[in-house]
Amino acid sequence: MSLSPETQAVDAAIASRMSVRAFTAQPVAHADIEAILALASRAPSGTNCQPWRVYVLQGASRDALVGKVCAAHDALRADPTLAAQYREEYDYYPEKWVSPYIDRRRENGWGLYGLLGIGKGDKDQMHAQHQRNYRFFDAPVGLMFTVDKVMGRGSLVDYGAFLQNIMVAARGRGLDTCAQAAWNGFASIILPHIGAGEAEMLICGMSLGYAERSAPVNDFHTPRVPVAQFTRWLN
Repeated sequence: MSLSPETQAVDAAIASRMSVRAFTAQPVAHADIEAILALASRAPSGTNCQPWRVYVLQGASRDALVGKVCAAHDALRADPTLAAQYREEYDYYPEKWVSPYIDRRRENGWGLYGLLGIGKGDKDQMHAQHQRNYRFFDAPVGLMFTVDKVMGRGSLVDYGAFLQNIMVAARGRGLDTCAQAAWNGFASIILPHIGAGEAEMLICGMSLGYAERSAPVNDFHTPRVPVAQFTRWLN
C-alpha cells in the first residue's frame, strides 16, 4: 500500500524517536518549545481533565538544579542511609521483577554499558553514567512534569499520551528527547526548586535539545518485540 506524505512524516517521527543520551549546546528556541507543548496538549485525557503541569528549565535555573541533584546523588553514594530522604512518590518499577521484563531490563542496561565500555563491576563509571541523567545529558532544556496529587491513576495514562506527543512533536522539528524517571527519587529537591505546590507530585523529567550525532552513546537503539508476541487477534 502506498503511504501518503503525511503518513510517512508521522511514521518517521515515531520511528526515529529514541532516548538520546548526549546533546549539543545548541539552544532551543522558545517558540519551538511552546509549539511542542501546545501540540502535545491535544493528547486525550479522561473527561478532558488535562492533568499535566510543565516546568521548563533553561540557563541558570537548569544549572542550579543540576548542581543540587548531582551533589545529592554523590552524597547518597557515599552514605546509602540517606536513601530514606530520596523516595519516589509512586512506584514506577515493580517491587519484584519477573520474566520477561527483567530480561529486557538487563538487556537494555548491559547493552548500553557494553557500548560505553563500562564493565559489570565498575561502580565508579556506572555512577558517573547514571549521573548523566542529572545533567540532562548536557541538553540545554530540562522539563519537569507534575500532577496534582488529588488525581487518580488514570491521569498517569493520560500523562503517557502527553509525554509521547512531546517526544514525537520534537522529532518533527529535528529535536530529540530523553524521558527520565531517574529524577523521581529527588522530588524533595526538585519540587521546591521549580516552585511546585505541596499538592503536586513529580511524574518524571525530560531532556530536550539537539542530539550529538557523533556521540557513541547515541548509537544505542533498543529492540522491540514483534507484534505477534504482544497481540492476540480475536475474531
